[in-house]
Amino acid sequence: MSEPQTLGKLYLIPTTLGETSALEVIPLSVKKVIELIDHYIVENEKTARRSIKAISPGKSQPKLQIKLLNKYTDEQELPSYLDPCFEGISVGLLSEAGVPGVADPGADVVKIAHQKGIQVVPLVGPSSILMAMMSSGMNGQNFAFNGYLPIEQKQRKMELKRLEKLSFETGQSQLFIETPYRNDKMLTDIVNTVRPDTLVCIACDITLPTEFIQTKKASFWKTNLPDLHKRPAIFIIHKGL
Repeated sequence: MSEPQTLGKLYLIPTTLGETSALEVIPLSVKKVIELIDHYIVENEKTARRSIKAISPGKSQPKLQIKLLNKYTDEQELPSYLDPCFEGISVGLLSEAGVPGVADPGADVVKIAHQKGIQVVPLVGPSSILMAMMSSGMNGQNFAFNGYLPIEQKQRKMELKRLEKLSFETGQSQLFIETPYRNDKMLTDIVNTVRPDTLVCIACDITLPTEFIQTKKASFWKTNLPDLHKRPAIFIIHKGL
């Protein structure tokens, strides 16, 4: 009787948060895994290949087997992306920026891996959400990431008021993001909606040479608005002191 096939693993591979040297923020353990894996699930093939080359310059690009996971992907195809695991071949899930599965479509593949009994291995790397939280001076014991807020201004202001009230009632810090080209509008809406003494952290260009992280009262930001246009940012609000 033949022994059962050992399953390959699903490795969650982080990437840089922007145009910075990969080896400054990506640990050696990630490089070692990339050098062993040829099957990848990525959001964008061009940027994924560039990220892999930056982390492991000697990696053979022609050998890479890449499956796309983005808004155009048919959900019915996702389970087949993990087929190599049943042949004993590990697969890498590569984030477009930061860590896979957090504010990232890769979470759907991770869920399927658990359902199929495939071991999920998270690798260490930069997470803008955690790095913003840890540098904000806010409540690291109790916080929530809320993703994108509504685009429509009236609904967005209502959501900001709801999050602010939640922070005042529970002490929970509230994190959220916006599409970079709408950041300036988001910040204007924040300072014109929340209470003057509500704390607002702006964490922008994390790990980049232009990194900007400051926590101030909304009243301060109202007259000192930084230029956030097209700069990746995390916003955090917390009840005033």
